[in-house]
Amino acid sequence: MNSDILKMIIYDQHQIIRDSMIINREYTFEKNGNYVLTGLRRAGKSTLLYKIAKELVADGAEWNQIIYINFEDERLSEFTLKDFNDILLVASEMSEKKSYFFLDEIQNVEGWESFARRIADAKERVYITGSNAQMLSKDMEARLGGRYFTKYISPYNFREYLTAKEVQHDEVAIQTTKLNGRIRAALGSYFYEGGFPESLLFQAKREYVENIYQKILLGDIVARNSIRNPDAMRILMKKIAETVMHKVSYTKLQNIVNSIGIKVSKDSLINYVSYAEDAYLIFHIQNYVAAFVGKESVPKYYFNDNSLLNLFLTKKDSALLENMVAAMLHRRYLRGLYYFRSSKTGIDVDFYIQENGTAIQVAYSVQGEARIREVGNLIRTAKEVKESGRFVIVTYEEEELIEEDGVQIEVIPLYKFLLDV
Repeated sequence: MNSDILKMIIYDQHQIIRDSMIINREYTFEKNGNYVLTGLRRAGKSTLLYKIAKELVADGAEWNQIIYINFEDERLSEFTLKDFNDILLVASEMSEKKSYFFLDEIQNVEGWESFARRIADAKERVYITGSNAQMLSKDMEARLGGRYFTKYISPYNFREYLTAKEVQHDEVAIQTTKLNGRIRAALGSYFYEGGFPESLLFQAKREYVENIYQKILLGDIVARNSIRNPDAMRILMKKIAETVMHKVSYTKLQNIVNSIGIKVSKDSLINYVSYAEDAYLIFHIQNYVAAFVGKESVPKYYFNDNSLLNLFLTKKDSALLENMVAAMLHRRYLRGLYYFRSSKTGIDVDFYIQENGTAIQVAYSVQGEARIREVGNLIRTAKEVKESGRFVIVTYEEEELIEEDGVQIEVIPLYKFLLDV
C-alpha cells in the first residue's frame, strides 16, 4: 500500500475528528483496554472513536500518534490483508512515540482478525469498529484470543436522544409540568424518527433513514452475501415488518413471500433472515418455554430502530410501541430477553427477562378489553411462574398501579419506561 496515500487518509481523518461535535453517550471504556465496537450502521460507533481520540490528545498525546483508518474510504478499495503491515510502518514514520490505532469498519478486509490479534499481542492500543454481528460471536472472541473487550453500540437510547436535543430529563424535569411536556414532545419525534445520531442534523429525516436502509440492504446484505434475488430480500424485510408483535415461522414467511410470485427456497429464506440479523437490521427473541426446536423456528422479529420499522408501516402505532420496547430491552439484555407463550397455562406475555423475572406486556392503552387481557396474562404468569417477580404494562401515556388477585402490576407510560431502561 502506498505510504503517502495512507498518510493522507490519516491526516484527512485527523481534520474530521477535530471538526466533529461529540454528544456524550452512555458507554465507558477501560483506559488501557483494546476494544471491538459493533452495531448497526450509523449508530455512532465512529463518533465514539472520535471521542476517544480527542481525549487522548487532551491528555497529552500528539495527533501524529493517532493512526485512524476508515476502511470505507474509497482510496482503500484494493486494501488486503497483506497491506496491514504498511499501517505499522507509516505509524513508525509519523511518530517515534507510542501509536494509538483506530480501525473503522474493518470487516471490509477479509482476514483482519489475524492482524488485530498480532498488534494486540504487541501491546499496542487498538480500537476497532464493524457493522456485522459475527464480530460479537463466541467464535470471533476465540479468534481474537481474548485480547479485546467487545461492546454493542446502538442508536441513541431515549436518554441520549434527549441529551442531544438539550431536553432536561432528570427527576426535576419529570415532575415539572413544562419540562415534562418537553420530554413528551420529544418522545413523539423519537417514536417515529428513531435514534440515529446524524438524523438530528436533517429536516428530511425519513429520507436519511431510507438511505441508511438501502445501504444496509444493498451493501451489507445483498452485495456482501452475493444474493442473486434481491427482490426476494426486499419483500422479506417488508413482510417481517408486518409480523412485528407476532411470532412467525420460517415456513409461514416462505409461504408469504412465495404467494406474491417471488419464489425462494426455505433454506435461502433462512439465510436471508440470518444476513439481516448479521447486519443488525433486525433481531429476534425466542419463546422462553418452548423446546429447542420451537425456540429456533418460531421467533418474534423486531427492528433495531423504530425509524427503520416506520419505513414499512402506516398508522400502526401499536407495532411501533412494541418494537420500541423490544429494541430498548434488547440493547440492555441482548441474549436474556424472551417472549413467553404457553398453551398449557394460557400465558401470553410479550416480554420476559430471565435475569430478574420481569414480565412485560405492551398495550397502547389499558382501557376496555385490553385491560382484561393484559392484566389476566400477568396474573397467570405470577401464579404459574415462580421465578417471576415484577409485572409491568407499558402504555403510550397511561400510568397507574393495579392490585388484583394479590398481584401488583405497574402501568408505566413509555417515556418513563425508556428513561428507566
